[in-house]
Amino acid sequence: MQPETKVCQNCKQNFTIEPEDFNFYEKIKVPPPTWCPECRMVRRIAFRNERTLYKRNCDLCNKSFIGMYPTGTLFPVYCRNCFISDEWTADNHAVEYDFNKPFFSQFLKIFEKVPRPNIIHYRTNTNADYSNIIADVKNVYLSSSILNSENIYYSYATDESRDVVDSCFSTKLELCYENTDCLRNNSCAFLFKSKECINSFFLFDCANCISCFMSSNLRNKKYVFRNGQMKPGEYKQALEAENISNCSSVLKLKEEHKNLVKSSIHKFANIIKSENVSGDNIMNCKNTHFAYGVYNDENCKYIARVFASKDCYDLYGCTTGELLYESIVPGFQSSCNNFCNFADNLHESFYSDLCKSSKNLFACIGLRNKQYCILNKQYTKEEYEELVPKIIKHMNDMPYVDKKGRIYKYGEFFPPELSPFAYNETIDQEYFPLTKKEALEKGYKWKDREARNYQIDIKTEDLPDNIKDVTDDIINKVIECEHRGACNEQCTEAFKIISDELQFYRRMNLPLPRLCPNCRHYERLKQRNPLKLWHRTCMCNKENHHNHNAGKCEIEFETSYAPDRPEIVYCEKCYQQEVY
Repeated sequence: MQPETKVCQNCKQNFTIEPEDFNFYEKIKVPPPTWCPECRMVRRIAFRNERTLYKRNCDLCNKSFIGMYPTGTLFPVYCRNCFISDEWTADNHAVEYDFNKPFFSQFLKIFEKVPRPNIIHYRTNTNADYSNIIADVKNVYLSSSILNSENIYYSYATDESRDVVDSCFSTKLELCYENTDCLRNNSCAFLFKSKECINSFFLFDCANCISCFMSSNLRNKKYVFRNGQMKPGEYKQALEAENISNCSSVLKLKEEHKNLVKSSIHKFANIIKSENVSGDNIMNCKNTHFAYGVYNDENCKYIARVFASKDCYDLYGCTTGELLYESIVPGFQSSCNNFCNFADNLHESFYSDLCKSSKNLFACIGLRNKQYCILNKQYTKEEYEELVPKIIKHMNDMPYVDKKGRIYKYGEFFPPELSPFAYNETIDQEYFPLTKKEALEKGYKWKDREARNYQIDIKTEDLPDNIKDVTDDIINKVIECEHRGACNEQCTEAFKIISDELQFYRRMNLPLPRLCPNCRHYERLKQRNPLKLWHRTCMCNKENHHNHNAGKCEIEFETSYAPDRPEIVYCEKCYQQEVY
């Protein structure tokens, strides 16, 4: 079988389907995609709202909570306790399949009736009512996509960590602040792409370093200050002179750190102990491509935030899955599912949403411990197996056509217009930002900013510069965000400092932030590369490298660094020779 070039139904650009892709589609019995990989990713994550939260009441117990959905949704929204209780059942909203209407039109009818949870929690979580899409956490506040962690604040995609504030895409951190793409750091602040460092500040691409400051590309070093070696006493004196407890000093150091990152050597991709892989931030993977922020995966493609999974394509967010396709958080220990969202222990199911501990579902929402259901209606095994092929044929014979004229037969993910969220409420706005006009033109919804009218207690310019001058009465005061809503970063315009957070800043000797948590999150995202690869050639021109011809390296690779970016990008061999 040869690769085939297709034209994306959405963006009209060419994309390639490889022979191994066809083999996968045949294995799971779905037709090849009609959308390119990037358009498929954008379409999927339009159903994933992590950080846009609203205050409203539970439609069952009337308790007030913070959740993903504002007041006035077509569907009921329940607090977490009510959603998992026995006071209601999703099969009360069952309907019989109608072969006179398109499939997605029928799915939308039960979508508008079945209750949804205010936030997504997996496993057992304690004191985490203000955090979304989490599992096995304790004391987590205004954070999302957090796994097996404790005492986490204003962070994202931070796993197996403890006592962490304002960090993202990091694992096994302890007592850290502003760590991005980091691993196993302790007592560190403002680190980027660094691992196994202790008591260090403003590092880039450093490993196994202790007490280092404003340095890059270090390995196994102590007391390095601006990439210069110092004695312990000299280092301590120099660090004290930087006044990192002052906000004014930290702002200048952040700019210096940005310039340091730009001028340092960058490896084409962060790949650790992996074989035959492509993407970025990959660890312990095999035969996995176009993958971002993944570990312990095998035979996967077009994935992000996927762990310990096998034979999966087109996923965002998954743990211990197998044979999964085109899904958002298909859950823990799920298998053989296509087009399923926010599931848990779900198997052999299709086009289902919020289903748990079930098997053989088609177009179901909110079911638990069920089997052989279609549109939430119970069938016998024989009835189910007879009806599903007929529905698939009907999806092809009478496809759903969205407002942009795009055709949805069997094998397509849910149309964006079925998403309960506006484009700028989802992580699409983080990875693929659009203006309101652009989003509407592409067929997505848009949420206009609501007037907040907060009564500001403290303006940004009136905050103490030094953390030592901050008194306890700052707690729960309404502080103005420096952006004042003028950015396109889901700015909340104001924020508060909570007690645990203040104790953390004092312990780390760091100043109070000047931006709201959402704006700080977007500042960190600006450090990171997109979920996209470019074919490039190594930029190294060192004459002393053994693999060079005519004084320049000719090794080619796939990298998430776009060709027009300023960073110096090296292949693995040249990077190793320069850094180690």
